[in-house]
Parts: sequence; C-alpha cells; structure tokens
Amino acid sequence: MSRTALLVTHTGRRRSTEHARTVAADLIAAGFEVRVIAEEAEDLDLPGVVPVSGMTAAEGAEIVFALGGDGTFLRAADLARPAKAPLLGINLGKVGFLAEAEIHDLDLAVRDVVSRDYTVDERLTLDVRAEFEGGPTIESWALNEASVEKGERAQMLELLVDVDGRPLSRYGCDGVVCATPTGSTAYAFSAGGPVVWPEVEALLLVPISAHALFSRPLVTAPTSTFVITVDPFTTLAVLCCDGRRVYDLPPGARVTVQRGALPVRIVRLRPRPFTDRLVAKFGLPVQGWRGGRS
Repeated sequence: MSRTALLVTHTGRRRSTEHARTVAADLIAAGFEVRVIAEEAEDLDLPGVVPVSGMTAAEGAEIVFALGGDGTFLRAADLARPAKAPLLGINLGKVGFLAEAEIHDLDLAVRDVVSRDYTVDERLTLDVRAEFEGGPTIESWALNEASVEKGERAQMLELLVDVDGRPLSRYGCDGVVCATPTGSTAYAFSAGGPVVWPEVEALLLVPISAHALFSRPLVTAPTSTFVITVDPFTTLAVLCCDGRRVYDLPPGARVTVQRGALPVRIVRLRPRPFTDRLVAKFGLPVQGWRGGRS
C-alpha cells in the first residue's frame, strides 16, 4: 500500500529549497508518494512529486513535513488540521519554537518517519467567530493565538471583554491576545503573558498595553468562552489569527473565541521535557552570570 507525505517549505529561501529536495528524494526512494504545494513545485524542480492545491492538499496523507520557521509550520498546520494528518516541523529558521527537529537532525527525522518510529501529540486550538452589523460572519481558527488589535496606530482601542457570559473588564488598550498553551511562547509571551506547558489544557487572555488598573494576563479553563466587543464609538480594529489571517473589524464588532473543535496533531520524534525546550530556544542562563555553585 502506497504511503503519502505532503511537503511544505519556504521556496523563497535557497537553503530551504535544497533541504526540501533532499527530503523529497529520500521519501520517494523509500516508497512514498510525495505531494508538494502546486505553487512550490516549480521551485523545487524535483521529478516524481505530485503537485496539489487547496485545503484538501493533506487529505489521506500519512504525515505533513514543514521545513522552515514557525511561519511555515503555521502554514502547514492550515492544511494538516482538517485532514487530521500528523505534522512534523523541521526548523530551518531562527527560533523555530514549534518545530520538533533542527536541521542537523534532518536525515534522522526522515528515517524515523519511514520506520514509523514517532509519536503524535494533540494540541489545543481556537475557533474564532466575528460578527458585525452589515457584514458577513467571519469564521477562522488559530493554533497559537487570535488577537483583536487597533487598526490605526495613533488611536487607542476600547474593548469590552466577557468571560463565560459575564463582563470582565473594559480596556483602553492596543488590543487583547487570546492564546493557547502552544501560543503562550509566541505573541502572548511578548505581551507579558505566562508560559504554559503544552500539556496543560487552558486558554489565555492577555491585554496589550492596557490603560487599566487591572490588566493582568488571565489563565482560564479550556471550556471558557471569550467575547471581545469593539466599542461602537472607538476606532477601527483588526482580528488576526496566528499572524496569517487578518480581518477588518468595524466599531461594534463582536469576536467570540473558544476551544477549537479540531486539534492540531504534532509529531514527536524523541520527546524531551518542555523545560529543556524552553532553555534551548530562549537561551536561558541556567548557570547564571556567576557560574555554577560548588
């Protein structure tokens, strides 16, 4: 029976393209049908791959490879999630927090996939809905975060936040980030939110530069629902999901964020403690400036 893999990469970068060719050739040699995004096929210039397009590109695939940085990973997650296909990230970027393996692990990662020597974790996602008078309902999703932010640099945004059907606070702010544990090390982290271990089932709400006495980041139950209402008399806002899908929100718009119906399935090759990942990715000074103690 034929095995199928989808390969997603950043073909605008020569190094990424070269590594993608290597992975594709190795998988084909191992008997895989290798799919590539149609728009990337010409740049890869590799005989034997199958160009695919649309949101069904990963349908029926045994695994999806994302070769690049976190942006490439999130793009691949868009395709892997509806197909329920496991997603393996190989970091060719800088931090690559979402990736499972680094470039020097590339050959080993391919061998592990060929031999089916890996496990799969399920990561909590967000379902996002935006409604406003006179416009269509917007439906989206996020693996890392959904944020409601001001659309005009010079003006403050007025937002009312409800949690589980009850009003929490009205913020004059630059915006609000709703994040998953996976996204706690992304935008929510830079806005001052806590780092949450990915095994923890929870949702995060982090105000951005809020002019308020109470503007602490919040961690809620995974069953919670956030409703963010753009004040009718405030400036324009934007809804941004994973930094990829951006929608304009007029005054009075209402954004609902809750746990996603579909998780993202992420491949783990050699599981290691999340603490080690934090130390490695952020370069944390475990020795301290004085060095270790005797």
